[in-house]
Amino acid sequence: MSSTITGISSMATRQVLADLAVAFEQSQGCQVAIESVGGVDAAKRVQAGETFDVVVLAANAIDALMAGGHLVAGSKVDLVRSGVAIAVRAGAPRPDVASEDALRRAVQAARSLSYSTGPSGVHLAKLFERWGLADEIQSRIVQAPPGVPVGTLVARGEVELGFQQLSELMHLPGIEVIGPLPPAVQILTTFSAAIGAHSMQPDAARRLLEFMASPQAADTQRRHGMAPA
Repeated sequence: MSSTITGISSMATRQVLADLAVAFEQSQGCQVAIESVGGVDAAKRVQAGETFDVVVLAANAIDALMAGGHLVAGSKVDLVRSGVAIAVRAGAPRPDVASEDALRRAVQAARSLSYSTGPSGVHLAKLFERWGLADEIQSRIVQAPPGVPVGTLVARGEVELGFQQLSELMHLPGIEVIGPLPPAVQILTTFSAAIGAHSMQPDAARRLLEFMASPQAADTQRRHGMAPA
């Protein structure tokens, strides 16, 4: 029996990768174990030399790790594109977020807000700064710890307005997704995968990545709020 293919990913792709791993196991008879943590922590662990067969992170993080020699050169595969959505606690008032102006008013009125430490959080921080709200809302921002879904804080009532990848919000109980970011300010993050530089089974890892990026994976990707890359 072949060894288990190991991997690490950010939280945004946790559920879609879990489903795809099961499908791969059923078709290939090969076990897959992918650990999902905060994206920043995942990158640090790979940089520190921890061994994984596959790494799945935002495309720019994959590029940086590959440039540093931590991933096999030329093994990068784009898997999915993911947009940011907005959530409130189940049963709470649903502010208008359909346009950029409406979203700006909702952000300004919110008693507390939260966003992730990943690419979407960087984008939102810049957006709030461009709107001239950064200083005004700074004391109301609740930073979600790495690996803790923003939606969890929303469900607990600790955060009034939460922003995160749709894939991380859509399956959480106790919240309502009130919409995506308006098109004018939406950010699509491409999540990519590559083979770990120290993988002992690069051929098996390559087969897994090819499967996860194949047309037969598209329905699973869409079911988790993502689009094939």
